[in-house]
Amino acid sequence: MINLTAMAAAAKNATRQMALASTDDKNRALEAIVRSLAESQKDILSANERDINEGQKNGLSSALIDRLTLTPERLDSMAADVINIASLPDPIGERFDRKVLENGLQIERQRVPIGVLGVIYESRPNVTIDVTALAIKTGNVVLLRGGSETIHSNRVLVNLVQQALRVADLPESSVQFIDNRDRKYVAELLRLHDYIEMIIPRGSNALHTFCRENSTIPVITGGIGICHLYVDKSADINLAIPVIENAKIQRPSVCNALDTLLVHDSIAADIMPRIVEQLGESGVTFRVDSQALSILEKAGTRSDSEKVQLAGPDDFDIEWLSLVLGIKIVKNLDEAIEHIHKHSTNHSDGILTETDKHAERFVAEIDSAAVYINSSTRFTDGGQLGLGAEVAVSTQRLHARGPMGLPELSTYKWVIRGSYTSRS
Repeated sequence: MINLTAMAAAAKNATRQMALASTDDKNRALEAIVRSLAESQKDILSANERDINEGQKNGLSSALIDRLTLTPERLDSMAADVINIASLPDPIGERFDRKVLENGLQIERQRVPIGVLGVIYESRPNVTIDVTALAIKTGNVVLLRGGSETIHSNRVLVNLVQQALRVADLPESSVQFIDNRDRKYVAELLRLHDYIEMIIPRGSNALHTFCRENSTIPVITGGIGICHLYVDKSADINLAIPVIENAKIQRPSVCNALDTLLVHDSIAADIMPRIVEQLGESGVTFRVDSQALSILEKAGTRSDSEKVQLAGPDDFDIEWLSLVLGIKIVKNLDEAIEHIHKHSTNHSDGILTETDKHAERFVAEIDSAAVYINSSTRFTDGGQLGLGAEVAVSTQRLHARGPMGLPELSTYKWVIRGSYTSRS
C-alpha cells in the first residue's frame, strides 16, 4: 500500500529546499542524470523490454507500443534534451517590472517555482525524464503517476533521477513515483489540494476529461491533437508535398502529427493523386470525402480500396496516432477555417500558401496553441522550439499555452521594499 498523503506532504516539504537550490546545484543534478542514462542503459532497456512484452500481450495498439518503446537512440535524445535544459538560463530568481512609486516604495516581481506538480501520463517513459529535468531546473517538485504499461521503465528511470538528486545534495522527495498500478491513486492524487499546486495530465482524451471532472486542483489540459494543414490555391505544390509527408509520417503516433489535410478544390486534381501515391508508399491509408474520392477515381489512383476509403461521419474528429490521413476538399479559405474551427482540438494547425493575406488571416482566425505558415506541424515540441523539453503541450489559455518549458513552470511574487514606510 502507498501512503499518497505522506508522499505529498514530503513533496511539499521539499519545495522549501528546492527554492533555495542554486543554478549550479540544479545543473549538477541534471548532469548526473545524463551520466546515469548512459551508464544504466542496459538496465533501462531491459525494463522497457518487459513493459513492451506485457503491452503486446495485453493488446496495446501499435501507436501505444511505439510511444512506450525506448531505444539507444531515444535514450541519447533524452540525454540531449537534459543537456539542453542544463544549458538554458535559469528563470528562477529573475526580477522584472521594477518601478519606484511616489511614496518611495520600490516594487518588482520575482520569478519563483510553482511548487508541487502532479503529473499523470501514459505510455511514454521519456516523459519521466523530460518532466523531472524541467522540474529540477525550475526548483519545482513532482509526484509522477505513469501508466501501468510503463511501470518497469519508470521504476528504473525514477531511481536514477533520485540518485542524481543525492549527488547534488537535493532532496530525493522532490521527485517521487507512485509505484503502483492501481488506478485509485489517480483519483486520490487529484484531491490532494493541500499539497499540490497543479495537475498535468498527458495521455488520452479520457484521461484529460477524468482529471478535469474529478480534480480539486487546477488542471493543465492539452496534448490531444487533431491537427490540420490547409493547402491554399496559391501553394507551391512541389514544396507542399514533402511538408505534408513529414507532418504525417515522421512520427505518426504523437500529438503533433497531421490528422486532416484540407485541399483547395482548384488544385485538388493536381495534388491529390501525388499525395496518395507518395505517402501511400510509406504505408499511409486515407479517409477522404466524396469529392476527393471522385478525383482519385478519375485519376486512376484509387486502385486499392483498402488504401483509400470514403470518410465516415466521425473520421474528421479522430486523432489517428497512426498512418491514417483524412482528406477533405474545400472551396476556399473560409471553408477551411470553418472546418478547423469545427474539428480542431486547438493544438497545431497550419496553412501552406504563397498569399500573405491568406496567411495573416489564417493566423488571426485559427485559435490554436501553435499556428503554422508553410511548415510541418511536427515542430510543436519543447525541444524543437528551443525550450530544451516540455512538461506538456497546453491547449488552454491559462496559465500557459503550447509547449510548457522553463518559464511556464514558474510563477512570481511581488517584492516591495520600503524605508519603514506606512500607508497614509
